[in-house]
Amino acid sequence: MTGTPWPVQAGPDAVAEQGRVCALAVRGVRDLQAVTAAHPELFDAAPFDPALLSSVATVVAFIAPWHTAAELRITTRTVLWVFAADWQIDYLARSADDVRQLVTDCLAVADGAAPPPGRHLARLLADLRDDLATVPAFARLRPIWRDELAQMLAAAAREWDWKNLPTDPTTGQRLPDLDRYLDNADNSGSSFVNVTHWIATGDERTLAQLTDLLDAGRGVQRVLRLVNDLATQDRDAEWGDLNALQLVDDPARVHARLAELTARSRGDLAALAERCPRQADYLHRQISFTGGFYEVSDFWGARGE
Repeated sequence: MTGTPWPVQAGPDAVAEQGRVCALAVRGVRDLQAVTAAHPELFDAAPFDPALLSSVATVVAFIAPWHTAAELRITTRTVLWVFAADWQIDYLARSADDVRQLVTDCLAVADGAAPPPGRHLARLLADLRDDLATVPAFARLRPIWRDELAQMLAAAAREWDWKNLPTDPTTGQRLPDLDRYLDNADNSGSSFVNVTHWIATGDERTLAQLTDLLDAGRGVQRVLRLVNDLATQDRDAEWGDLNALQLVDDPARVHARLAELTARSRGDLAALAERCPRQADYLHRQISFTGGFYEVSDFWGARGE
């Protein structure tokens, strides 16, 4: 197994362990600063403030603390890319054609093409692709990585349609119900980040379990979707984002679904831990960290104009 053994110090001194994780986050922030400096067109909006970079690096450090900063580099950059994609699609795209062009550009890069001039999101994705190409497992697992990217982008485009296209005159509906909304949780990018992380850092035992890991990760992804929505309802309303609470007549339904999905995921992860304990812990930490984080803060900075 790669990385520093975890915990790094025996005994009760959890503060020392937390200090190391925070140091991993600091290293991650400095790397992300280099990324944003190299891609200023992607990150010049007010929500990409220093605190967002710190939050991205911190979440990665806390959910996979057994790795070194170098090993977490691709994962952390991928999380930042997901935020950039979200901003480009949700807030900058002015038409369905704009969204489709972003999707087309990114999938072409995933297939090996050079990013077209001026396509900044695709250019950063090409950097990530080239970084992953240095990992031996990427050659055989690239189709899975590409498929996860495609699912994320398709889900993001679908949500853009839900928010922006007219009501269907046949059904009288535009927004999805809660089940369809949760089925579209790939738009959060969590599963795409997971597959990137496992390809970049996983040993052969981990990669042999990749299908099961992705299935379990999708369950966690639905939990994270609802945790996020419950915590960011006011911001979503202000920014015009879709939120699960818009889709129900009683907020208790969302709370109940979150409890149900969380219990199911924890059961799935307990079973997974018998075969893949470290990666089950990685997914478990996603639930725990996200729940604690959103009690106090949000990732995005102020939107500004």
